[in-house]
This record gives sequence, structure tokens and C-alpha cells, in this order.
Amino acid sequence: MLDPHPATLLEASHISQTFEKGSGEPGDPVLKDISLTVLSGEIVGILGRSGCGKSTFLRIASGLTRPTEGTVAIAGHKVDGPADGVAMVFQSFALFPWLTVLDNVEIGLRAKSVPAEETRTRALQAIDVIGLDGFESAYPKELSGGMRQRVGFARALVVQPQVLLMDEPFSALDVLTAETLRTDLLELWQEKRIPIKAIVMVTHNIEEAVLMCDRIVVLASNPGRIADEIVVPLAQPRDRLNPEFRQMVEKIYALMTQRPEPKLPGAQPVPAAANLGVALPEVSSNSLAGMLEEIAGPPYDGKADLPHLADSLQMEVDDLFPLGETLQMLRLVEFADADIKLTPIGRKFVDMDVDQRKKLIGEQLLANIPLAAHIKQVLDERPSHRAPASRFREELEDYMSEDYAERTLRTVINFGRYGELFAYDESGETFSYENPQ
Repeated sequence: MLDPHPATLLEASHISQTFEKGSGEPGDPVLKDISLTVLSGEIVGILGRSGCGKSTFLRIASGLTRPTEGTVAIAGHKVDGPADGVAMVFQSFALFPWLTVLDNVEIGLRAKSVPAEETRTRALQAIDVIGLDGFESAYPKELSGGMRQRVGFARALVVQPQVLLMDEPFSALDVLTAETLRTDLLELWQEKRIPIKAIVMVTHNIEEAVLMCDRIVVLASNPGRIADEIVVPLAQPRDRLNPEFRQMVEKIYALMTQRPEPKLPGAQPVPAAANLGVALPEVSSNSLAGMLEEIAGPPYDGKADLPHLADSLQMEVDDLFPLGETLQMLRLVEFADADIKLTPIGRKFVDMDVDQRKKLIGEQLLANIPLAAHIKQVLDERPSHRAPASRFREELEDYMSEDYAERTLRTVINFGRYGELFAYDESGETFSYENPQ
């Protein structure tokens, strides 16, 4: 429940972020002119497609990364480094494997030179509140994923932050564990059993955001910028089957599936190598084919409601969305509000045999994925028709983080092989034309 007289706890003003290329020159902006205020009593969600800068913004808000432009203040105090009054929970748990549960929870207080007796008392209280009483002497390897994330929450809560930042904290967990942990956290928040005044969470799970948040900020991509802010007026606890809940989910789906503005007529084409800054999710060709076949068949007959499609494929929305994005980039589907429908090319794919499908994917890669076209161009230009993966990885890192660069390169390798555009030697990390023509 919101504070009737809320104070401003986090204020981000005109945040922009540009990372340098390997040459030292500035790359394309990751974030552009983001301003956001978070009040006491709020849970604010940040939604957006992969690579839109959600996690970068969270790191800037915590003081772990300095913005190129703009300022952040926590409770009125400007953030110039790791911020007081803020704690962060990570997707990967980020526990020290050689430390026990108790030691992992205590470590933040020790870093702040809190007296040993107070450190022990506060750590035990946090462990008890988060539901891990009895596991104080266990090591992370002895715990399930859900229990490890509970340790992450306890470690964040024990420093008694005013603002809790969460970077996709449930995405590494199985469906049932994630649901339990969300419910437990919301109960602790509603009952005011945790010393947190505001929560900011990054997620790409739309239902999760509507389930937990009072307000949702939707980021557009390339560069990351605020596309919309949505107030969620539904009372807690929320029912996923409530028509208002479903309408809210559909509305956000429609926002997130809008394509970027087309370029103006007559604009000059951009060489592939100059347009590599498109991060790709890591998905398989089998998954894409299966999704196209599902949309083509009954009851959808070429057009499906995304939430219903997630149910029929027994997939979480955050697993389904990267598939849809990739199919959209390949021009095999298009989004219309919260629906996904086959394009004429997508319908052709479904009716083709395996060899025809491979050829079509190769053609669509070259036409629509700049990295694939760039790799083929480099192989064509070299007498040996060979090129090291490191060359393309370094180019990608001029535009995106190492993780996104590696994920994007892996996706293009998989689809390039499937479409028989090039071969790839894993041991030598080399592209070539040894197999395909």
C-alpha cells in the first residue's frame, strides 16, 4: 500500500549512457534521456525487450556504473559511487560458494564495519524472515536455486536499505519456485516485515510485472528510452484470471511488440558492418520452427494471441517473447497489438520441406540480420574464406556488453549453420566455407 505522504526515494534525471568502442570512440547510446522518480511505498517495474538497457539503468541507479550524462539521487543524496541506502538482488544469485549461508548474509555488514554482535543478530533475523532458519551453516552448493535466491534476498535486506533493486531475480528459477518466492516477497512487503521503503525491479516477464508492481515503466530500444509509464490500480493480492489483469497484460504486450519507426523513404542503405548493434536472444532453429507450426495450425490458423500461445506451448512469457522477437526480425511473423501472426514468408516456411526451410532461413538472415551479412561478406572477400570469431566478437562489443555480444554471435552461428551460409569450427573458433556452398 502506498504511503499517503510519500517521499521521493530515488530520482534519476536525464540519464544517458554511451560506452566507448575498442578504438576509444563513443559507440551508439545504450540509454537516452531517462528520467524516473520512485516514491516511498512503490514497487516500480522496468520492462523492455532484450538489449534495451534495463540492467544498465539499474546499475546506474545503484552507483555501480556512472552515467555518461544525468544524475541519480537516493533520498536526496547524489549518487557518485556505490550508493548508501540501496541493495541489489541479482539474477545469478551472486553468492560466495566458499562461505556458509550465514557468512554470505553477514558479509555486507562486515564491509560496513558493523560490530560483530550486531552483525550476527541482524543476519540471523534476516535469515529467519526470508524463510531459511536452520540453514545458517549450509553452503550454496547444498541449496536449491530458490533457496540460494532467498540467501540473496537476506543479504540485501540485512543492510536495511531504503531502496531494493532487483535485476530479473526470478528468471533463473523454475516456474513453481519463482511463483512461491514472488508470493513470499509480496507478503513480507505488504505486512511491512522487511525494512524496505521502495522496490525497483527489472524484468522481461509482463505477467510478473503486472502481478507485483504499482507502476510499470516500458523501455523502447536502440537507444533505451521511456516509451510509456503505466499505473497498475489493481488491489493486492492480484488474480491472473481477473479480466482487468488480463487487459493490463494485453495492453503491455501491445506496447512492447510495436516495431520501431521505419526509416524515411529515400534513405541510403547502411552497410552491414555499420549496423551491428542489434542484440539477438539465444534461441534455436527447432524452437522457431515449432512456434511457426503452432501458430499455423488450429485453433490459431496463422494468428495467435500471445498469452494464449504461451499457454498452449506450455512456455513462460519470458521464454516465448525472445522467439517472437527473432521471428519478427527474420520477417516470418509480425505483431499486431498483443497478437502474433504469420507473414506470407512465414506461411511459406511452414509448408516447405527441410531443405527449402534451410534455404529460406539463410536468405532471411542475409536480408535482415546485419551480423550474418557481415560475416558472409568478410568470408567472400578473403582468399582463404576463413575468419576468426574473435574479429566479430570484438566488433559486437563496440555496441553491446560482452554477454550480449557472445549471445548474439552464438545465435548467428547456429542460424548460419542451419541456413548453410557458413561453417563454424568450435575448437578453432573459426568461420569458413568448408562445408556449405
